[in-house]
Amino acid sequence: MKTKIIKRAYKFRIYPTLEQISFFAKSFGCVRKVHNLMLDDRKKAYE
Repeated sequence: MKTKIIKRAYKFRIYPTLEQISFFAKSFGCVRKVHNLMLDDRKKAYE
């Protein structure tokens, strides 16, 4: 007997305040910078 897997997803719309928008922009900017630095380190280690 084969087991059937059901996948389900939910989407939510958020309405952040101006303060939250600023916080998210700063946080995602930092995360992007760290990700790119670590990716660069991995590329250099591979070479």
